[in-house]
Amino acid sequence: MRGFRFSLAILVVCIVIVGLLASCKKKPKTPACEGNEDCKDGLVCVNKQCVQCSADADCGDGQTCTDGACAKAECAKDADCPNGGVCEAGACKACASDNECGPGGKCNAGACARATACTTDDQCADDEDCVDGFCQQPWQNPPVADACALQTIYFGYDDSSIATTERDRLDANTACMGKSPARAVYVMGHTDSTGTDEYNIALSERRAQTVADYLARLGVDPAKLQVVPKGETEPTGQGDDKDRRVEFQWK
Repeated sequence: MRGFRFSLAILVVCIVIVGLLASCKKKPKTPACEGNEDCKDGLVCVNKQCVQCSADADCGDGQTCTDGACAKAECAKDADCPNGGVCEAGACKACASDNECGPGGKCNAGACARATACTTDDQCADDEDCVDGFCQQPWQNPPVADACALQTIYFGYDDSSIATTERDRLDANTACMGKSPARAVYVMGHTDSTGTDEYNIALSERRAQTVADYLARLGVDPAKLQVVPKGETEPTGQGDDKDRRVEFQWK
């Protein structure tokens, strides 16, 4: 009888220890989900995982959504970035082309050499004129029909909303299009290679349509904007951050 009680006591102790170990197991940081209703503590369901955010709008002011987590934006405009960097979706990046560097700017080895702001020719160098508010060498620009460069817009991961950091570029593009109101523009959406072909085509279309709608609200004739979803078919070769974009091309 005494041996039975001893064995029973050992069994109870083992059960208690197993229970304590089970209770100490950490909950997964990103629990699985089928919809937002499966997530708690303000989390949202993205790709069947509960995460902090799916878009910048889910985060507070001055924050951006990066890979499902809210973080303070590194920059709000190009001027916030050192060494000629450009502000893309809240982060400072190296430039890839001249059209990321503003009117009259040049991209040299990933750094923007930006044109000087001006109001008169006297404020510019001897070989420059004040054109559209910036010191430029107009004789080195493309022909007049294509002289107005349209800047590329960048997006966060799996996001089709326009970050506040991209709105200055869209404002500049609106002014650019206003100089050639008779011409139409292709609005081409792109994605990185994450996800299926079908999903990326849909995401690239949402991005392009969001940009077209934004430009229309700024006064651009919607009939002059043709949305073209490219999906992941035209990577830049410069990383996913550069692939998540909307580009513009005069028709």
